[in-house]
Amino acid sequence: MNKWLVAAVAAVLLPLSALASDFQQGKHYDVIAEQKTAKPEVKEYFSFFCGGCYAFEPMAQALAKNLPEGTEFKKSHVDFIRAAAPEIQNALARAYVSAKNLGKGDQMANAIFNQIHQSRVPFRSEDDIRSLALINDINAEAFDRAMRSFPVRGAVGQMMKEQEALSNSKVLTGVPMLVVNGKYRINNSSLNQRNMQQELQALVEYLLTKD
Repeated sequence: MNKWLVAAVAAVLLPLSALASDFQQGKHYDVIAEQKTAKPEVKEYFSFFCGGCYAFEPMAQALAKNLPEGTEFKKSHVDFIRAAAPEIQNALARAYVSAKNLGKGDQMANAIFNQIHQSRVPFRSEDDIRSLALINDINAEAFDRAMRSFPVRGAVGQMMKEQEALSNSKVLTGVPMLVVNGKYRINNSSLNQRNMQQELQALVEYLLTKD
């Protein structure tokens, strides 16, 4: 039985090992910084108004749930897709961060994406965003407090600073964009579309261990 289990595990791991040996700088990923982040992380730059980001969201959430222990998955909203006023985009980013801090980040992200891309109902005010949060069982008092809080506003302000820096350096040219440990940018177009989830997982795990 033990020998059978070892063989079964090896059969599952073999494709990932084979994939890792094939990953190439300049094709599957690019180096965008000299130093890695102090702690392991995977960061997705995205926009709620981006159709590609909407399609990628289930894959992003699956990736986040299967990262090695101790690795944080972060989402950073950008506002260069001019589909809504800057104030609305800022409020959506704050709503996502607020919901994440309350343990409902994925739920809020899904709700926002669905309203924009499925229902096609525009957000006209911050009250519209608040109503969506409440519909999705986020506590009103906690949500209101978080939306006004300095930590949430600071986190969204940091998103904008990163967006500006990466855009100016020609690193951030479109979304969704994944960056591993602040050093490696994944080239989504290099991934096999028929096996994208598995290949993305393998590539991320490979980059997390790379110096």
